[in-house]
Amino acid sequence: MATHFVIDGLKAAIEGKEILKGINLEIKGGEIHAIMGPNGTGKSTLASALMGHPKYEVTEGSAFLDGEDLLEMGVDERARAGLFLAMQYPSEIPGVTNSDFLRSAINARREEGSEISLIKFIRQMEGKMKALEMNPEFAHRYLNEGFSGGEKKRNEILQMTLLDPKIVVLDEIDSGLDIDALKIVSKGVNEMRSEDRGFLIITHYQRLLNYITPDFVHVMMQGRIVKSGGPELAERLENEGYDWVKEELGIVDETVGQA
Repeated sequence: MATHFVIDGLKAAIEGKEILKGINLEIKGGEIHAIMGPNGTGKSTLASALMGHPKYEVTEGSAFLDGEDLLEMGVDERARAGLFLAMQYPSEIPGVTNSDFLRSAINARREEGSEISLIKFIRQMEGKMKALEMNPEFAHRYLNEGFSGGEKKRNEILQMTLLDPKIVVLDEIDSGLDIDALKIVSKGVNEMRSEDRGFLIITHYQRLLNYITPDFVHVMMQGRIVKSGGPELAERLENEGYDWVKEELGIVDETVGQA
């Protein structure tokens, strides 16, 4: 059965201040959805709330992945259910090598007794790293420690390809990437596209969508999705900015205080 992800009326707050004010979104397997919007409209809050970041309190609404209620799950359970978040600012974890982290993450999603063998894991990891043009030495370095911005983003895509999730949320994965790294990261995403997987891409820029063509583009303002369309919507936003959307919808203050 193809992947099906439904967000219905999702509201979330931080320290009592409502940031998300009712997000409705449906993503089916094989689809790529892009969310764009000015700074401070709640885009990154949506990603964090879906993943279960304790800083964000979901106050209303639901999020179901293949019929399972994500909001009733812990962060680790959401990951095992097939939700993956590539963060804008990946954390550094000194003392834990990249390879140890990745193998542990893969095995955490498997039943006891069916863990991936070391040999199989190494073969898979080396193949994926080669495709992403990553130096093999990165497998033995501490997770993200001393990595450049582009290296961290490639590492996030490496995690995605090895974990094989159902729903991938990319939170400004293009931030800080030069054009060569952007092409490589985009290639990794495009090669993962299938009916068993859907994507939610949060971005400010059309340039990422030049390499990853979305099926749907959504504009987020004031903690809500206020307009949706096809790839042509992203092109118009790139050329004309957001003022025409605000004017069309009568929006005065587009910010809600969080990214």
